[in-house]
Amino acid sequence: MLAKIHMLRIPIPFRLFILIGLQLSPLFAQPKPPRTRFLADSTALDAIIITGSLKPESKRSSPIAIEVYTPTFLRKNPSTNLFEALQNIHGVRPQVNCNICNTGDIHINGLEGPYTMVLIDGMPLVSGLSSVYGLSGIPSAMIERLEIIKGPASALFGSEAVGGLIHVVTKKASSAPRYHFEHFSTSHREINTDLGFKHTLTKRLSLLTGINHFYFQQRLDQNLDQFTDVALQHRLSIFQKWQYQRPFNRNFQWATRLYTEDRWGGDVLWTPQDRGKTSRYGESIYTQRYELYGQYQLPVTLPMNLSVSATSHHQNSVYGATPFLANQSIFFGQLTAHPTLKQADILIGISWRYTQYRDNTAVNKGSAISNGHLPGVFAQWEKLLPKDLKILMGMRVDHHPVHGPIFTPRIALKHKLLHNTVRWNLGSGFRVVNVFTEDHAALTGARTVVLNPNLQPEKSMNINVQLLRTATWKRQTRITREFSAFYTHFQNRILPNYNVNPNEIHYDNLQGYAYSRGISGKLDVQTHRITLSVGATWMNVSVVQHSIATRPLLTEKLNGTMSLSWKIPQSAWQMDYTNSVCSPMALPLLGPLDPRPPFSPWWALHNVQFTLGQKQDRQLFFGVKNLFNFTPARSTPFLIARSADPFDKGVTFDSQGNPIPSSDNPYALTFDPSYVYAPNQGRRFFLGFRMSLKQ
Repeated sequence: MLAKIHMLRIPIPFRLFILIGLQLSPLFAQPKPPRTRFLADSTALDAIIITGSLKPESKRSSPIAIEVYTPTFLRKNPSTNLFEALQNIHGVRPQVNCNICNTGDIHINGLEGPYTMVLIDGMPLVSGLSSVYGLSGIPSAMIERLEIIKGPASALFGSEAVGGLIHVVTKKASSAPRYHFEHFSTSHREINTDLGFKHTLTKRLSLLTGINHFYFQQRLDQNLDQFTDVALQHRLSIFQKWQYQRPFNRNFQWATRLYTEDRWGGDVLWTPQDRGKTSRYGESIYTQRYELYGQYQLPVTLPMNLSVSATSHHQNSVYGATPFLANQSIFFGQLTAHPTLKQADILIGISWRYTQYRDNTAVNKGSAISNGHLPGVFAQWEKLLPKDLKILMGMRVDHHPVHGPIFTPRIALKHKLLHNTVRWNLGSGFRVVNVFTEDHAALTGARTVVLNPNLQPEKSMNINVQLLRTATWKRQTRITREFSAFYTHFQNRILPNYNVNPNEIHYDNLQGYAYSRGISGKLDVQTHRITLSVGATWMNVSVVQHSIATRPLLTEKLNGTMSLSWKIPQSAWQMDYTNSVCSPMALPLLGPLDPRPPFSPWWALHNVQFTLGQKQDRQLFFGVKNLFNFTPARSTPFLIARSADPFDKGVTFDSQGNPIPSSDNPYALTFDPSYVYAPNQGRRFFLGFRMSLKQ
């Protein structure tokens, strides 16, 4: 066995971990489970959800097509942040947008990150400036489940729920373990630690605390371009959730989160003394974020809930010699009521959202559209009809200071058809524009913002049909088959135009439309020892302008995922294999002479994990991420354009400001780090330990 381990060329600490695990495996053994027992369902078919109607209900009975993922699913490939963990969900793809700072966004069914809304416990805490960093630093010990809607959800949740919604539901103090500890590190010297514990302060008051610490300071340059392949990070997140037990089980809880991060990438010889200077190029980002939210059920007979939240996000960053200083504050309040009328569930509510944003770029000087109030009212009616037919109808009206009233309806049906559960979802979404950007290269001049007086909000309309069937074969195997077809029509996209006047930036609606259409399928097979999940999404995303359809950059036609879990017989070991695959996508080139490929290749990330201890209270785990060592640098002569001249000192420009070829610059390029389509981190081994104490 030792010889085989040596042949794998595994680092010495990881070999010792494996050998120790083999010796300790009897301590983690459990009695053989009955043959009718299934592994934990990664999609949580019988889970209780709240995203569809803002109240607890069974996923099985909901007319809204919602995907649910539990911590069991997330642990199949332990990640340092939730952004990375989403790569194992088909139709949802984390997109890295910068080769240097490694920030990114979440694409759902091919639509860009600004059109994906992220909620934490029903609160719109992650949006705008914080969308880049909001999914980092959420302690895994605090996550109860993820609820995902692929398609608009603005009828219930308002602005930004245009392309999809991700809802992070955290644990309640009453159901969380008393102590939880998880730690793992990788052969690239990434160190991630999650700590959770709860404390009963009084008979009625409980406190749940989660702490996440991530440390990575290894300067990697495997493609030899003298720039870091992966941004160095040091972050700390402290999450506290208070829960007070009231008479009649009325809800009263509040939570806070502090997030701080120091992120840097650039020239491998860069030092903090080079920050903001032209001596060596580096992108240094200091982030501080504060969150506070609470929920209170009013002491009245009619179920009424008050939700409030406040966030403050501060960013101090430099990109080479260009500073980007920004502050964003969002205040949110919502009051909902759930009356019952003639055996129908009714939801009515009012909401108010205030956004305040400021940065040092010329775009936001004097711009009123980045700030303002967004009040709204909404209502929803849901009823179960004969023959297991359930119908849901809802509508929402928001009033924006620039756009005026915005109306968003939705309707959903659920019924049975030939032993299949069929869900029809028709809904709309909208997004009011926030005129801010981190595109510092385009905004270094003192430009004046010019807004079209007839500027309209971005809107989308979506139809989604889902067929779901679950069957049990010989009481030992559960098979779930899911098929979906979707179409999203997108209009009024707001784009900046820098070419009208060199001293102005004009914001106007796209003279055309965009769409995302496609099909997806998923197969889940579960036995008492094996869980297999395979999913794929095919999509056709296009922007149509002047009757010409073009596919946006960084938009694939097919992505898929697979996970396989196997409880190894006669042992306390479990093996988890996960992968994600993506088809070619168009990449941003800098001109006709750019030698880099215009399209990415097919690419995939494969991960393997072995877990010792099938109990959740104590587990050892180790494995390999990116098993076949894929990186984007394999298929291109270089990733970062002109990394040897990041301040364009050797670039010659014509009278219009365009670079021209020269002996030192034969391809007429300027420095640019945006040519990226996949994570640039190669194969790495990891090992870790987790334990929980319930009492």
